[in-house]
Amino acid sequence: MSLLRKIGCLVDVAAIGREGCEMAALLPYDLILMACQMPEMDGFAATRAISIREGATRQTAIVALTAGAINNDRERCLDAGRDDYLSKPVREDELRAKVESYFKPTSEDSAA
Repeated sequence: MSLLRKIGCLVDVAAIGREGCEMAALLPYDLILMACQMPEMDGFAATRAISIREGATRQTAIVALTAGAINNDRERCLDAGRDDYLSKPVREDELRAKVESYFKPTSEDSAA
């Protein structure tokens, strides 16, 4: 969260996949960073649910965020409907590049 805020993003956090789905249904997010492993509903199921709800006109980019850096993890995330992939630990320059590939943060925090 602190890295995202540092690069100028406004951040909401969902503790579990189901909560993330509910939040995505209520607010128009520019980007969702979706963990793969979460209690109750994992990131794969949550991504599928968001994609189904948005349908063919899906607008929200979803980037997998996982500690798994094995070669097939990336493919598994993309096959589940995610647009991109970041592995932990996330470096600020990688996060900034990924975020800016989807939108330009505009928060006043970006000057910090």
